[in-house]
Amino acid sequence: MPTQREIDEAKIRQQVDKIVEGLRDKDLEGLKRLYATDVVSFDVEPPLQHVGIEAKLKNWANAFAFFQDLTYEVRDLTFTVGDDVAFGHCFGRLSGTLKNGTATSGMWVRATFCFRKIDGNWLIAHDQVSVPLDMASGKGVVDLEP
Repeated sequence: MPTQREIDEAKIRQQVDKIVEGLRDKDLEGLKRLYATDVVSFDVEPPLQHVGIEAKLKNWANAFAFFQDLTYEVRDLTFTVGDDVAFGHCFGRLSGTLKNGTATSGMWVRATFCFRKIDGNWLIAHDQVSVPLDMASGKGVVDLEP
């Protein structure tokens, strides 16, 4: 019989699967159900932080505006789960076909998710997406693969 932690981790992994589905389907309403209303996101786009569900959804809407179709791939997803908070990390890659018809394989990023159990549902309270920094040039390194 699975422990409560195993059950919770399975539910959290399902939430990440729903992110992948929501991005593929360009489903802002579906994505909205995955985030806490007060989510704080440190995404790759400026500004330094995006606060609240509307700011997070605006980032996804911006991505949808660039892509005709898109996919999001997750690798090496790992979680640590507590009673009402959990955190995890993975590598993620957004790719697809741009509106102008150009296919792009995207770039691999590092992603961190922090979940809170709110009214029995695991919701993303914080996420962070980043790329490594080349110290000498001051530029992000976007050609690495996991």
